[in-house]
Amino acid sequence: MRTPNNERVSSDIVDARGSDKAGPERRCILSGEHGARAELVRLAVSPDGLVLPDVHAKAPGRGAWIGVSRAELEAALGAGKGGGKLKAALARAFKSGALDIPADLPARIEEALRRALADRLGLEMRAGTLILGTQRIAETARAGGVEQLFHASDSSEDGRKKLDQAWRVGLDREGSGERGDILPLDRAALSVALGRDNVVHLALGDPRAAARVNAPLERLQHFLGTSETWSADSNSGGEPISRAPDDDEI
Repeated sequence: MRTPNNERVSSDIVDARGSDKAGPERRCILSGEHGARAELVRLAVSPDGLVLPDVHAKAPGRGAWIGVSRAELEAALGAGKGGGKLKAALARAFKSGALDIPADLPARIEEALRRALADRLGLEMRAGTLILGTQRIAETARAGGVEQLFHASDSSEDGRKKLDQAWRVGLDREGSGERGDILPLDRAALSVALGRDNVVHLALGDPRAAARVNAPLERLQHFLGTSETWSADSNSGGEPISRAPDDDEI
């Protein structure tokens, strides 16, 4: 990557204690709006001029930041127009017109963000902070020991409702309608990330661990344009899903 001018690059968005290390705000090169680093995606350029996602902000050199959704990025890419608005914005950001912008850049960014979330969950699994298994989650939730509850995108509505209710009971928020987050990852993706079979639901009891997971989750949701309301009717590829019973591991 190219030599940086005065941009500081850090490898972490949230540290091991769950503290926000987003630092100064960054400006989206497409919208012109400013936002915390944790909310934007950094783009970097390889030595041969290829523009690539740098979701962990580790790559050296000058970076360009985007805070738009995938749909907005695709529009800015301008199919068949050599990069469109995005090309002009990147040329200004990197002060170079010799850039190779891959046509599948939006897909590459989404995949990188999904991988970052899956990797974070895998780290939490190894750290022992994840609570797995419907029965264990329900018992821990009713006892007030769940900070955050998550469901696979292809989990059943019935399975989600039962655990959501147990969570509200433990939080003393019955009647609030509060629900766990439906992840933009299906059970297959979660099972691979965690090295377990048929992971459908998971929970976190540690607020710091929840903060660490929420950082990549919220950024992925923002890029997908789903915010906190990921559609339960779509899987990780955006196609209609066929749900199996939530008979995950205990």
